[in-house]
Amino acid sequence: MDYTLLFVQVLNGLQLGLLLFLVASGLTLVFGILDFVNLAHGSIYMIGAFICASLTFVLGNFLWAVLVALPLTGIVGYALERIVARNLYDKDHLDHVLGTFGLVLVLDTSAHILWGPAGITVPLPLWLDGQVELFTGAVIPVFRLLIIGTGLTVATGLFWLVNYTRLGMLIRAGASNRTMVSALGIDIQTLFALVFALGAMLSGLAGMLIAPITGANIGMGGQIIITAFVVIIIGGIGSMKGAFIAAIIIGLIDTLGRSFLDTLFTLIMNENAAETAAPAVSAMMIYILMAVILAVKPQGLFPPKVR
Repeated sequence: MDYTLLFVQVLNGLQLGLLLFLVASGLTLVFGILDFVNLAHGSIYMIGAFICASLTFVLGNFLWAVLVALPLTGIVGYALERIVARNLYDKDHLDHVLGTFGLVLVLDTSAHILWGPAGITVPLPLWLDGQVELFTGAVIPVFRLLIIGTGLTVATGLFWLVNYTRLGMLIRAGASNRTMVSALGIDIQTLFALVFALGAMLSGLAGMLIAPITGANIGMGGQIIITAFVVIIIGGIGSMKGAFIAAIIIGLIDTLGRSFLDTLFTLIMNENAAETAAPAVSAMMIYILMAVILAVKPQGLFPPKVR
């Protein structure tokens, strides 16, 4: 086995996993804490990418564009909560699905009108557009290392926020018993709006980080929202720890499966059949894993503690 290739692919899987975590962590906050099924979460991922892409050309620097685009994406999320989500909280999940599916159509059409159908390619500064050799033969793009570092930093920050701050305490209390929190004088509607905005910022950040690799394009949110739901189902709905571990597992399974599954299949079938079967089986593996987890542990690997 080529261990250098294995190391590079593990890093690629870690990068994919951390991007999935950014999307899934926002979805976990909204779905797990607010009990709101938000199919439009992927569209916010797309909006974040487009806002960052536009600001990159306006400001002339990708990193400054990310810093400015983050609060703007949060404002978009806050507005969507006030206008759409707040009116659906007391409805059942089917109403959430129908309402946010309509919101997906509105956001995709709005992006089409504002930015056009072709999408936007996002340029990187020269110092981020190169590669670094970690050791002999292991050449990694600098920007991918930045994504990994950003994802780990955000994961650490979220762990601190949820577990060791007053806001985190209120979020956990509101998730457990919103009526009691309201009775104690906490503005639960403002709290939930802030949670929704934070979830939007996390999803938007993932879109901003992937935009220089894939470009910002219409419909990109639909490609990731299904996988994000798989992540939170495997990890446990409402569990930030579960979302992180499940996202890393899925990122590694997807990346390593696409890289090495065909080689494994050649042990039991001819090369042409292995190359044909491997991509299809690789795409199915995360759903097979989800089915197994649901059968063995329906609450997910790390369900949140219930007191």
